Amino acid sequence: MSVRLKKMSALVKEELSLIFLHKINDPSLGFITITNVKLTPDLKIAKVYLSIYDRDKREEVMAKINDINGFIRSQLAIKLKNIKQVPELSFYVDDTLDYVEKMENIFKEIHKDDNKKIE
Repeated sequence: MSVRLKKMSALVKEELSLIFLHKINDPSLGFITITNVKLTPDLKIAKVYLSIYDRDKREEVMAKINDINGFIRSQLAIKLKNIKQVPELSFYVDDTLDYVEKMENIFKEIHKDDNKKIE
């Protein structure tokens, strides 16, 4: 990944974080964190990965975010006024923490089984 692409990804991530924090006033969305932004080399598409705290509401939250995608992109355009073309935004659920939790539970089970064999 080029330096330019890394800098643009970081800038888009930061600005989107501020937009979610200050411009989107919907308490039903709950606690959302932007974990990663991946831009295509031509800067036309941004894949935005979101960590949504409430697992039970993930689909509902993603539907709401996709409904206001145009608003989010327009706010991003205001923030990035020096950019010729604001990237199209695609939102995805970042399930990395779920994977980590699952692996931790597996390791705990293995460790617990090892302790039973020792006794």
